[in-house]
Amino acid sequence: MALAERKVQDSRAQVARDEDRLDDSRARLDQENQNLNRTQRDTVKAEAAATPLPTAPRLDRAIDIQVPSTLQPKPPTVNALGQTIGQLINEVA
Repeated sequence: MALAERKVQDSRAQVARDEDRLDDSRARLDQENQNLNRTQRDTVKAEAAATPLPTAPRLDRAIDIQVPSTLQPKPPTVNALGQTIGQLINEVA
């Protein structure tokens, strides 16, 4: 009977030690998860800071160079416009 009680006491002591070790392991796991999350956030922030965001093109500033007047088409003269209209009428008719 004394041997059985001793085994029960030893088993209870072993269970208590195992519970303590389990609590310690859980605490370390929580701490390591927090460290991992912090490291991942820091990595994302560092990568975002290192990579410049592409800027959208501004269409109002797309063409900054003025075309020289020598290269711009000249407005049609009345005679040239009349000839163009006349050719169009001849082709349609």
